[in-house]
Amino acid sequence: MLPPRRVRRVAGPLLIGALVLAVALLPVLVVVALVASLFLPGRLRALRLLGFGLVYLALEVAGLAAAAVLWLASGLGRRLATPAFRAAHYTVLRLLLDALVRAAQRLFALRLVTDGESWSPLDDGVPGSTNAMVVLSRHAGPGDSFLLVQTLMNRDHLRRPRIVLKDLLQADPLIDVYLNRLPSTFVSSGPGAGERAEAAIAELARDLGEEDALLIFPEGANVTPERRVTALRRLRERGLLAAARRAEAMRHLLPPRPGGVAAALRAAPHADVVLVAHTGLEHLSTVRDVWRGLPVDKTLHLRWWFVPAAEVPREEAELTDWLYRWWATIDEWISATSDDTRQQSIDSR
Repeated sequence: MLPPRRVRRVAGPLLIGALVLAVALLPVLVVVALVASLFLPGRLRALRLLGFGLVYLALEVAGLAAAAVLWLASGLGRRLATPAFRAAHYTVLRLLLDALVRAAQRLFALRLVTDGESWSPLDDGVPGSTNAMVVLSRHAGPGDSFLLVQTLMNRDHLRRPRIVLKDLLQADPLIDVYLNRLPSTFVSSGPGAGERAEAAIAELARDLGEEDALLIFPEGANVTPERRVTALRRLRERGLLAAARRAEAMRHLLPPRPGGVAAALRAAPHADVVLVAHTGLEHLSTVRDVWRGLPVDKTLHLRWWFVPAAEVPREEAELTDWLYRWWATIDEWISATSDDTRQQSIDSR
């Protein structure tokens, strides 16, 4: 359960205290991490994680400090919703994500490769062009999501993302502060949550401009065996047997939920659609996953597909069928990419 905002605001000072304590104890922490690394698989696993944790903590504190400065400069928050201050928040967020991704790439020797067949307006060489965009991505854990948002925002693309994400992510102070100041929607679970989420997504999409990108994860969660079984059961209980059969054929994805996608496209019929597949960090969803499966010297793959607004179905049944067909395409791409990656790993031994 997400704590109230007043309680969450205490996290900022706690992070500052944690950073000060970590810096004060840094020599001890380094020694402990080095010793622990001797007993763990991989190269300096504990030391790499310590380094990344410190970078993440420092960026959280720096981002919150910048947010405080912007709040003061905006007249104690009165002008935060103006274009100038929104642009300033996007700039700070982009710089923070750039720093986080660079740190991850250096500490863990990660490489991001875009599939050679990919193309979208994101790749046309003109940052921010050329039209409003709804981006539909597989849900593959926070690591892949951070990389995707950073890719949308980086200097090559300069998109202003509007993100649909779970309300529990507001437990992260930086996400809480910045995405509650910028156009975003936090969705919850429970009775009536679906209708509320669709209404909020429609409102978020209504005024999409040519530099905006509305990011939706139609699966709603990372795929796990339990969630897969639950999703298939719900489709069958609703009498959607054809959809259940199509979802069952997917090896890597949960069935997409068309409600939010339909709401966004109804509200922004002028928006093009970009579908995104990415793979490489999907197995890292929790701290335990990171500890057990720390990715080192790994290639992360990204693939775009572009659908102009004029080619996007508008009738609900056609849109649902269209979305399932694209999800099958993404699932096939993940299978092929994963197989190629495994073969390359075997060949390099």
